[in-house]
Amino acid sequence: MKTSDFDYNLPEELIAQTPLKDRSSSKLLVMDRFTGELEHKEFRDIKDYLHKGDVLVINDTKVIPARLMGVKEDTGAVIELLLLKDLGEDKWECLSRPQKRLHLGTIVKFSDELSAEVVELLDEGVTRVKLLYKGILLEILDRLGEMPLPPYIHEKLQEKDRYNTVYAKNIGSAAAPTAGLHFTKELLEELKNEGVTIANVTLHVGLGTFRPVEVDDIKDHHMHTEYYEMTQETADILNQAKKEGRRIIAVGTTSTRTLETIMNKYGEFKACSGNTDIFIFPGYEFKAIDCLITNFHLPKSTLVMLVSAFSKKEFVLNAYNEAIKNKYRFFSFGDAMFFKKD
Repeated sequence: MKTSDFDYNLPEELIAQTPLKDRSSSKLLVMDRFTGELEHKEFRDIKDYLHKGDVLVINDTKVIPARLMGVKEDTGAVIELLLLKDLGEDKWECLSRPQKRLHLGTIVKFSDELSAEVVELLDEGVTRVKLLYKGILLEILDRLGEMPLPPYIHEKLQEKDRYNTVYAKNIGSAAAPTAGLHFTKELLEELKNEGVTIANVTLHVGLGTFRPVEVDDIKDHHMHTEYYEMTQETADILNQAKKEGRRIIAVGTTSTRTLETIMNKYGEFKACSGNTDIFIFPGYEFKAIDCLITNFHLPKSTLVMLVSAFSKKEFVLNAYNEAIKNKYRFFSFGDAMFFKKD
């Protein structure tokens, strides 16, 4: 399979730049994953497609305002750091720009209360730093940092919490699991009252999510690695649902990748944690999930390949073209799709 098989033409004006005021008022394109039949709805109508006994799996990872602009203490050169991973003892792995201006021992100052010392320089702009600060780091980042929005979003985000789901709690993502951005607390409560069980997993989204596939043959693509966790409570809920033939509905490709990774590894759901580089593309046999709620993904991305594997590439590209015709909003702050199986 060629990467170009997963391409489509998207008018730039359909790339959503800002979130809607009401999270659940986005459009929802419902597609039967086996027939390709389409329905146009609003996201809040998702409750008409979820039934008593269903398990809705959400990714509770949380994005912090981890993009920092500072200056080199010795020269005043402007440096941008994007904190990616907490390594412990105030050391962080981050993306730095421009990395060529940094060397071991460089101090980058962000304010009187926060600086970073370079302790290791790696490939592709990845730099390890030790943060030097006074006070509580998360409070400082909340004051100084910006949300690490994807490169296709050019508008400034007015409210930082809009790049997190309403159920975000486990800090560690460099990007939001965007399918979950459509849910409100009220909508989740309605679903619970209808008998839908909500189960949490955690997958910390890495920046590899935004990296295009740059090889011609998709099998030559090297997938990025992301950290995941599943609790015993979630494992028990999911194993019971499987045993009883109830539907498991993943919210987003991140939840999907977590569930499929664990099922592939153990043959059942299990309390565990680890790193996954699972790459799902057409030909993959899904073992964990029955339905999928997701956003519209970038052309030629691993995520378009994943949803094409869950249904059929022809159905997915037809749905995307239908969404374009109907002026759906695309990508992180855009509209949603529901791949259904009755």
